[in-house]
Parts: sequence; structure tokens; C-alpha cells
Amino acid sequence: MVKFLAGRTLSLLGALALAAVPMLHAADARFDLTGPPIDVRVTRAGMSLPIDSVPNLQPGDKLWLHPDLPSTQSVKYLLVVAFLRGTTNPPPDDWFTRIETWDKKVRAEGTTVVVPGEAQQVILFLAPATGGDFTTLRSAVQGRPGVFVRAAQDLVEAGFEQARIEKYISSMKQAPASDHKALLDHSNFLASTLNLKPNEECFKRPVDQQSTCLTQSGNQTLLDDGHGESIAATLATGSNADLITAASTTQLAGAGLYSAYVGAVVDLVRVLSGLHTAKYQYIPAIAFPQQASLNLRLNTPPSFHNPKSVIVIGLPAVLAITPPPLRTVNEKQSTCLLRPSAALLVDGAPLVFSTNYAHNLKLHLNTPQPTPDIPLTADAYQGGLVLTSDPKRRELPPSLTDEKPSMPSTPLAPSAAFQSDGLLTGTIIGYWGFDRFTGPTLPLQDAPGKNWRIDGDQPLIAGQDEHIEIVSTGTACVQSVVAETTPSRSIKAEWKPGDDPARLDVTLALRTASAPIPLKLYIRQFGDAHLETVSTQTFSEPAKLETLVFHAGDSTAMLRGAALDQVKQIELGGAVFVPQPDSPPGVLELKLASGAGTPRLHVGDKLMAKIALIDGRTLPLAATVAQPRPSLTLLDRSARQPDASPIQLVNKDDLPLTQPISFSLKSAMPFPRQEQIEIANMDGSLHAVLSIAAGSLLLQDPHTVLGNLDALKTFGGSAFGPLRLRAIAPDGTAGDWLPLATLVRLPTLGSLQCPGDGACALMGTNLYLIDAVSATPDMSNAFSVPEGFLGDSISVPYPENGTLYLRLRDDPTSANAVTLPIQTQP
Repeated sequence: MVKFLAGRTLSLLGALALAAVPMLHAADARFDLTGPPIDVRVTRAGMSLPIDSVPNLQPGDKLWLHPDLPSTQSVKYLLVVAFLRGTTNPPPDDWFTRIETWDKKVRAEGTTVVVPGEAQQVILFLAPATGGDFTTLRSAVQGRPGVFVRAAQDLVEAGFEQARIEKYISSMKQAPASDHKALLDHSNFLASTLNLKPNEECFKRPVDQQSTCLTQSGNQTLLDDGHGESIAATLATGSNADLITAASTTQLAGAGLYSAYVGAVVDLVRVLSGLHTAKYQYIPAIAFPQQASLNLRLNTPPSFHNPKSVIVIGLPAVLAITPPPLRTVNEKQSTCLLRPSAALLVDGAPLVFSTNYAHNLKLHLNTPQPTPDIPLTADAYQGGLVLTSDPKRRELPPSLTDEKPSMPSTPLAPSAAFQSDGLLTGTIIGYWGFDRFTGPTLPLQDAPGKNWRIDGDQPLIAGQDEHIEIVSTGTACVQSVVAETTPSRSIKAEWKPGDDPARLDVTLALRTASAPIPLKLYIRQFGDAHLETVSTQTFSEPAKLETLVFHAGDSTAMLRGAALDQVKQIELGGAVFVPQPDSPPGVLELKLASGAGTPRLHVGDKLMAKIALIDGRTLPLAATVAQPRPSLTLLDRSARQPDASPIQLVNKDDLPLTQPISFSLKSAMPFPRQEQIEIANMDGSLHAVLSIAAGSLLLQDPHTVLGNLDALKTFGGSAFGPLRLRAIAPDGTAGDWLPLATLVRLPTLGSLQCPGDGACALMGTNLYLIDAVSATPDMSNAFSVPEGFLGDSISVPYPENGTLYLRLRDDPTSANAVTLPIQTQP
């Protein structure tokens, strides 16, 4: 509702100025011109308040108006007070009051006007005196009362919204401009307290530009606002509701009204587009009350030529009191009364922080014995009501304070006012205009917490951030928490209030601690010079050991379990094994320590391994020596060179992809018929298994096995690079990897055409498989082939000795000889 009214307010204020003049550009709609000052006070039941402390008027209120014009004022201004009673019920003649501001008595004493019984709105007109001025203004209002009802509502609402925006801007200027975190934190506080949405794009700029963006060129969008919404709803109900029409967003009239701080603008120019008088045009004024002064701002320079400008000013609506709906931000979080300038975090009523409607605020302690109330000051910068012993506000008249005689006239500071111990509650009380109101009740703490201890017995594990809960009689007064391992070294400790006032959540940055360490937490509290100490100990998370596998005759071992990064070494059969880096998860590969000999153990031997952890602990683990792992030796391998290829592969490890590969292996133990040979590339993307049963392996004798692999058929035409193999025993035990060959793909070369002694053209297909071609084996002055080349001819140097040399993309380290007959062309 308020968001709609915000846009409606802006558009109508623009409409007031645009009704009788050409439509203004958005940049011209800024309210940055100072208007004539007017002082206003309101008296109700014999008590008087300045206009900045009056959120609403009531029938019978006495308005004291004093135009504070300079003695040198050359233009005589006529001030007209008009009371309105709805869009369809024009006000009578006696609801209009003519005030001649140039009159000496008016200048000296001001004028008092009484609010009629049925009035709903009050509107002021400041018009240059001319013939028939008062009659013209009265006739305009009586002729179209709905237009001025809308104007009165929107002018008041615009003042509410602008007060919130300017409070945000002025408060943000207190934050350090070079501190991104401070800007963000205070912006969030203010946005929550004032119900504004700051421009998030500001925080994407460099730090030195963020403050300027937030305070000069922001784009706040008004949100729903607790108390402002209730006022706006009252203004827009009843006989006025028929004026609220559907409208669309526009850049006309409204954009720029608040120096680009308000984003949503609704165009309702047509509401006043037909309003014209012979002598006057109407321009709006937004009021910024400061005590009794209205402090007007205009968006259009007044004109003293026909049609003369009439300044339109809205006063608070005539309606029943609506107390501010303050609420606590966190009902489970206590406020420490011992903290200097402690703030009670409340929200829900932004007008409490952006206006002086709420005044003489105090915190009433709910204790068995009467205790003096603590003065409060609304501070949007801190996001709440700040406790103070020296309130910076004016006191109410004695007849309105209604203090009990037993209460001291001078407020006491929190440290002197309270002698209780532990937790208690307090209720916010104060005045909303002329009326008392009672706010929320909040949990409080007025004594330092005692009996500090860590809750639970979960050990703190070094090497990772840990979260603990500390309990006490009360934690609201905690000022800082410092964690130390030694007097000279501290560990970062982040803390925040827990789920109840007796708990404190602490996060310890133990990720930098690689070993168990003693730890002390020092807790400093407001109001207590003594440091509370909580001692504890950090531990390494114990490794969870499952199995240790060692094969007879091996120099490696395999440990399975969890948290194996804590293992320092393993002693097995008198030999020491150390962990290897990059072991797979849950498995720790170990190798014999440097200089240690292979332990002489036999299959079936039962041993007790000693596993030493980094933190100094030693864990035992039983192990049984397993059968030796399969062990192979590559005897020979071959792949026939393609008959039609003129390329001579110089690297004996390079084998053409198109040719089947044959190899022979020697097994240290008799090769079981169920054993398999696994062939794969380095990353495992190419994989094949050969076996006797499949016919891809053949036993020459119990220790010699022959294998055949059709790489093109098995892996496809995209296979290239180094291949390796290993034996897989019938029980799944794998042997060590052995290099087998490097698969290379060969282009098909046709003819070599040379026009003379210069460059030649090499014809063929699949030429993209070539990396470069040179006339010398050192590949100097080589001709490179572009990646992804799809042509059938490439430029190559002239073969001086009848031979070219080329590097293949699948093995760019070898220069392979190419012999082709040269076809000479003219």
C-alpha cells in the first residue's frame, strides 16, 4: 500500500506543479529550492507541542501559525488555512481563515486557528496578495475539493518518505567511506530500521566510490513500512478511496523528485490537469519540520507575474492516534545494560527514527523494586534505541510528563541505576505526539555473566574450523573472545549470541593447527575488568584403520581406512614404510623409506604393524603377508610398418594405430590361466583386458605369454599416446604397470611436387596428423601444419638430400624420415 502511495505522492506533487505550466523534465522536479519559513505549534487540552512532534491532529486542536518572513519582504503574502472534509463534501466558508502576513500583529504574535469538528485534512496556501485572492482560493477548493484532499494527503505522505530517505543519507555519511564492511553493515542496519532498499549496485563499485554512490546517487525503493503503512491506509480509506486509480510507471513528473532516491513513480498528472484559475498556478511544497519550523522546499521557482504561484502546504491529517508498532528484532537476544551506548534493536516503525513524533522514550525495568527509567534516543545509525544518561532532546512541559514524585528528576546512568544480578526484562515507553504509548518488552542483562564453561564433550579437532557453545549465567555483555595457544600466538575466534541468553556460539579457526595444542579462551565483558578464562584441548581426529595389505617380496604396502592423513609412518617386520602423496580417498599407498631393504617375510606370516600418527600416538594393526603380486617383464613387441607408407618411424616405441600389436611377457611366477592382462592409457580413458579364454593371450610355456591387440578395432580411430599394461591375478590383485608402446596415427602421403628449388607441395590425406615438416632432422626452419587442417596439400621445404622429416602430433618429440619421389613442375 505504501509503495503505491509513494508513487502516487510523487506523481501528484509533480501534477500540482504541472497543472498550469508545461510538463517538466525529470531533472527539474527536484525539491531543492528553499521556501518561505512558517512556524506552527499545536495545543491540545492546554498542552503545546511544536509541529515536528505532532503526527496527527484532532478536532478542537489549536493551530498557532506564524509566517517567519523577513522584515525586508517586498511581496505581500496571504496565508490561507483551509480545512477539508472529503472529496464530495465541499468545506463551508467559515472553514477558511485569511491571515495577512504583513500585518504587524500577525508578525509579532502569530494567529491561532481551531480545527473544526468534522475536518479530515488541513492545507495551507501561501499566495501573493492580489485583488480577489482569498475569494479565488476558497472558490477553487470548494469547487474541486477532491483535488486538494488528494494534495493534502500526498504532501504529508511525501514528507514521511523524504524524512526516511534523508535520515538514511545523513546517517550513512557517519560510516567510514573507505571501509567496505562498515558501509555494508551500517547500510543494512539503516535499511532494516528505516524500511528502505539501498541501491545494491553501489557495493559493486570500487570502495572509494561506494559512500558517494549511497549518499548522493542511490536508488532506494520504498518498502512496506509498519507505521507509515497504517497512516497511509487511514489517509486512503473512506470517501478518498475513489481517487486511487490504476496507473503505470513513468519517467514524467515524478522521476528526480527526491534527487533520484525513489525509484517507483506513478503518473497521475491528469488529476490536476484541468485545474486553472485566472490568477494562480499551484506549486507543491514538502515540509521538513524542525521543532516549530516547517522548513519548506519547492521544486518550482515561484512566479509573481500572472498567473502567480500559490505554494501548497500539507499539515498532519485529522485522525485518531496510531501508536508506532515497534517490535524487537530478535526476541531471544538480550541487550547488555552495562554496554556503553547500548542499543535496543527494534524495527517496524521507521517514523520513530526519521521524525520527532516519538519523544521522551524510556526503558522501564520490570523489577520487584521500583527502578528509575532509562532515557532512550532513537538512533537509525545503530539500528535501535540507544540508552543514554544525557538525552539530547527537549523535555515535555511539566503537565505532560506526569512523572511520579518518587522518581529522580535527573536520569541515572545504567551503571548507577541498577544493582540487580542476572537476567531481567524491560519495556519501552514514551510519547507519540500528545499520547503515551507502550512498546515491546525485551530481555535484558544488567550484570556480567558467570560460571563460564564449554557445553558438551565433543573434542576439538586440529586442522579444521570447529564450532563450540559456551554457556554462562548470561552472555549479552560479552565484549570480545580471544583464543590463545601460547601467550604469543592467538587463533581467530568468531562469536555470536546463541539460541538463548545463556549461550554463546564460538567458531575457532583451527585449520592452521596441524597438531594437538592446549587452548584457552579469554572472555572480556562490559562492566567487568576481570577476564573469564575457559581452558580446553585440541586433538587430531584419530585415524580409523581397517586393513593393511602387504604382498610378499614387495616394497609397497596399502592401508585402508579413514583420516589417513594423520599417518606418519608404518613399521612392519622391521621395515619402515612412509605415505605417498596423491593416494586415492580411503586408501594410503606406502613405500619403503629411503635406504630401507625389502623385509624378508613369507606368505602367511602374521604380524602386528605399528602405525605412528603425526600427533605422536601409535596405533596397532594386525596384518597377514599376502601372496606375491603378479610380476611381469616385457620381452618383445612388434607392429608391422604399413607397406604403403613412406614414413619411417625412428622411435622404436611408436607403433602405428592401424597395425595389430604383438608382444611377449615373462612372468616371475607360473602364469595362471585365469590371470588377465590389462591395457590402458595414462588416464584410463582407453581400456582393454586380454585373456587366454578370449584368445587374445597365448601361453608359450608356464612363464611366457604372448599377447595380441588390434588397437584400431579395440579403441577406435581417436586412440593415440602411450599405452601401458599390468597383470591382474585371479583374486583381483594388480601388478605394477609396464610401458607397452606409443600409439601414433599416420597420414596418407601421395606425391611431392616441387616447381624448382623453392618450397614444395606435399599431397595426401589426413595431413592434420602432421605437426611440422622440415628438410633437416633437427627440424630447423620447419613448416608447421595448422590445427584442424582439412586440406589435401601443404607447403614443405625442398628436400635437399631427397628426404623430408616430419613430426607427428601423436609423438611431437621424434623427427621421422619421409622419402618420396620429387615431381618437378614448371
